[in-house]
Amino acid sequence: MTTETISNQGTVEGSKQALVRDLKNVAGDANTLINNVATATSDELVMARTKLEAGLAQAKTRLHDASVALTDKARCSADATDEYVRNNPWKVLGVAAAAGVVIGAILSRR
Repeated sequence: MTTETISNQGTVEGSKQALVRDLKNVAGDANTLINNVATATSDELVMARTKLEAGLAQAKTRLHDASVALTDKARCSADATDEYVRNNPWKVLGVAAAAGVVIGAILSRR
């Protein structure tokens, strides 16, 4: 279970970095396109638009991949938490009771 969590963390972090890189590339391409619009021919604009659309499509794909990886990580964490609670119900109950006492004490001072 721990190895799976670590590998999911790497997947999420890698997807996040790739997504940021792709979005920066798309923004740079859009900026270049805006700067060159006045002097560009229609063929150059078509090529620039195609390149921009390809970069945007790649960014969307990376965003989807990051979303899937994050969902998998959350599901794995929820499963691990559920397993821990089922294996240690009295510990969880004790921690919850202690947290309730602390929160109650803090709120009663106000």
